[in-house]
Amino acid sequence: MSPVRGYFHPKTGSGASSLIPSPPWLYSGDLLTVEYRTDPARVRELLPEPLELADEDPGAVALIWADWQSCSHSGAELLDPVLSQYKEAFAVVRCKYRGQTYSRCVYIWVDKDFAIARGLHQGYPKKLGSIHQTRPHPYGPAPRIEAGARFGATLAAADRRLAQAVVTLREPAESNGFVNAHPMAHHRWLPSIEKGKGLALDELVETGAASSEAGQPWLGEAELELFEAPTEELARLEVREPIAAYYRQVGVVWDGGRLLEVGTSGASAG
Repeated sequence: MSPVRGYFHPKTGSGASSLIPSPPWLYSGDLLTVEYRTDPARVRELLPEPLELADEDPGAVALIWADWQSCSHSGAELLDPVLSQYKEAFAVVRCKYRGQTYSRCVYIWVDKDFAIARGLHQGYPKKLGSIHQTRPHPYGPAPRIEAGARFGATLAAADRRLAQAVVTLREPAESNGFVNAHPMAHHRWLPSIEKGKGLALDELVETGAASSEAGQPWLGEAELELFEAPTEELARLEVREPIAAYYRQVGVVWDGGRLLEVGTSGASAG
């Protein structure tokens, strides 16, 4: 018998139908980041064992919009843009594991199926959503990347708007914020096919960029609103105090992660 091929489902004789190719995955993107403080108890409820709240600024949150072009090592997807372009919005908090500070994505929405598949592999809790953000351009009415430029961003899922922001750039900055500045601590979970058997996959993993490059970050202020929705809980991370907003263009290579622990999260399969 001939083996079936492909990095992910569906696997076929040729492997050409696989939803995603094997890593490395390469990304070019425009990021809008809004940092604020919420109730640390709302962050704590999103951290399964053995993760703990970060020692400093435990209620800090980053809500990030990203307009991506991504591809495999060959770069072929860039010439068939439906396979490379997608948008996402995600909420990041910080946590502590064995004394080290990590970032952790607790909510994330994307608008393409291949991005969801990559998230399943990486431990990102991706769901489908509708994400939009203002794109900069050097001509016409679009904002330039300069002081006073204003960028809008919206997030919706299941026909409900979940968040909207307006970011006004003020000046060049030294960084793109601090909440999403650490390696990611994520869980990879998969329930057993047999009822009552718990999780067939239960891993705590560390992931991050294998390499990256980035343009000049810009600092600014944001007007951010979060909205209640029947099947989403982003609004529980309510805005108590604004911190700052940022804009930056980045290039990132993702090429795998590192296993930290197996079977210790106590997460339910139901």
